[in-house]
Amino acid sequence: MARKHAKERGGGPTRAIEELTAAGVPFTVHEYEHDPAARAFGQETVEKLGIDPTRVFKTLMVRLAPSGEFVVGCVPALTHLSMKLIARAAGAKSAAMADPALAQRRTGYVVGGISPLGQTTSHRTFIDSSCLDHETVIVSGGRRGLSVELSPLDLADLAGAQVADLAALA
Repeated sequence: MARKHAKERGGGPTRAIEELTAAGVPFTVHEYEHDPAARAFGQETVEKLGIDPTRVFKTLMVRLAPSGEFVVGCVPALTHLSMKLIARAAGAKSAAMADPALAQRRTGYVVGGISPLGQTTSHRTFIDSSCLDHETVIVSGGRRGLSVELSPLDLADLAGAQVADLAALA
């Protein structure tokens, strides 16, 4: 897989791209023109890039109870993150979606561009086991309209992620 560098609008590479580059893992950048009216960011990625939706993973943040710990879950774009399954994977009683503004502050990325890589605050990360069904998967590259494609094993390694069943059908 060819390695490419993407420039953020008005700046250098995103932190996710910098992390991939520093690690020396092969990755491919996919860019598209983000529609500001779009709210289903994973679905937009699937549609704009014409990629198999089972290979495109969205990144979501949840808060665990009773600890209050924030963790990250990555699931295929057209599925839902099961709160029951991520809580179980993380060893918690329950989980709830984090407030979007809080997720932005904790990761350093805007909603719709949150990457599991290069976050400003480290979080335990969990990736749905379906990632292992594919040679490569696509995750956000750190901004809306920017995605990176890489091996799911490289993704799990770089993110320090645990692979577990997390997805519920949409």
